[in-house]
Amino acid sequence: MCKSKKKLTTQVMEPKQKPRRSSSSKSPAAAKKLSLNDHDHDHQSSLSTSQNLISPNGSTESFILNNLKNSQSWASSKSSRHSLTSLKGVLFPEQPHIYNFTEIRSATQNFLKDPFSSSSTSTSWRCLLRGQEMVVIQRKFRRPMETDELVDQVAMICRSHHSSLIPLKGASVSGNYIYLVYEYTQGVNLSEALRNRRNPNFTVLSNWISRIQIASDIAHGLDYIHHSTGLGLGFVHNHIKSTSIIVTEPSFHAKICHFGTAELCGETPTEIQDSDSEIKPKKSPELKKCGSKGLKFEGTRGYMAPEFQWTGMATVKSDVYAFGVVVLELISGKEAVKYEFDEGTGGYVRVSVIETAVKASEDDGAGLRGWVDKRLKDSYPVEVAEKLVRIGLECVETNPKNRPDMGRVAGRVSQLYLESKTWAEQFAPLTDFTVSLAPR
Repeated sequence: MCKSKKKLTTQVMEPKQKPRRSSSSKSPAAAKKLSLNDHDHDHQSSLSTSQNLISPNGSTESFILNNLKNSQSWASSKSSRHSLTSLKGVLFPEQPHIYNFTEIRSATQNFLKDPFSSSSTSTSWRCLLRGQEMVVIQRKFRRPMETDELVDQVAMICRSHHSSLIPLKGASVSGNYIYLVYEYTQGVNLSEALRNRRNPNFTVLSNWISRIQIASDIAHGLDYIHHSTGLGLGFVHNHIKSTSIIVTEPSFHAKICHFGTAELCGETPTEIQDSDSEIKPKKSPELKKCGSKGLKFEGTRGYMAPEFQWTGMATVKSDVYAFGVVVLELISGKEAVKYEFDEGTGGYVRVSVIETAVKASEDDGAGLRGWVDKRLKDSYPVEVAEKLVRIGLECVETNPKNRPDMGRVAGRVSQLYLESKTWAEQFAPLTDFTVSLAPR
């Protein structure tokens, strides 16, 4: 193997392409190793797979230096399947990008650029990276991750493509933060499309077809995440909500954001073996004691499945629950959870879209008509709407075993979309105007 005495720049994650030298002692595998991309810097590294943890409690600088010292290359390690320098050949023709952290800093103006969005758990910036418009999302690691695990996950997610998913372009790591680079998509999130704060009476999703189209797009995207990514190895999204779904302009299709965030940030559960040799789920660092009520996970209010609130474990069934909430939002135009003033008590009452949907569905259809978004002006196929509400309520069943699989849900929603198209061709009024996603 070729070695270099140059000091490694601690913020660089991209190894330089190795010069080829004719040597009888060099292995054929080492001679064919390729650089990850054309933006590598002048350094040479050898990474060890033993104890190569990226820990959220320590800095990446000390982690890299400690693991580089007296270590063998991943290419010569029998316990490692891939290395940063061999990923290009392994993943041809789609290669994941490990971005240099200096690129992230430059694109975000050293993180002083106005955020594209911000929350308690993440901050994002819309910027140019390598000549392309991207969205960079900063998140903390939720658990220690091995370097080879992280690289493999980035590789798998970057080569997963679906029309209903915003593609991940690459990632970078610094300290206990990971920076996820996603392709920028023109549009607004579903929450803003449904509930316009400047004009509550306006929505771009003003007809039934546009809403059933959104439901179908989300269902198929989530079904792909659960069943079709990673050559049969499904993923969990863990961030399904109306603000993480982009309604594109001008086609009004839905694209799911944050695909791969749960895996790359260490939010998905892992299994550890205890002294009794029993496999038990590993508790997330996000779990907190809540008095006598047990353990509770910090999540998005209104979208967390009951079992998720107590265990903190993101599963495909908790994704199905969140999808059900989004479906009920689509039909009613209402928020997942809100607090309304009660004149009788003088206080605020918690109102859930699930509770109002259950109550409306119990009134033999009469209550459902009053519950459906009034901005649709009763111009929708009633039977199809009732079936879609029923699907949404099945998805939010308290017992996760009673929730349907996303593959089955996607098929049923597709059938309702076809029925809606037939209805629209026969009964829907003709419209000859265009709308914009700009706020009014």
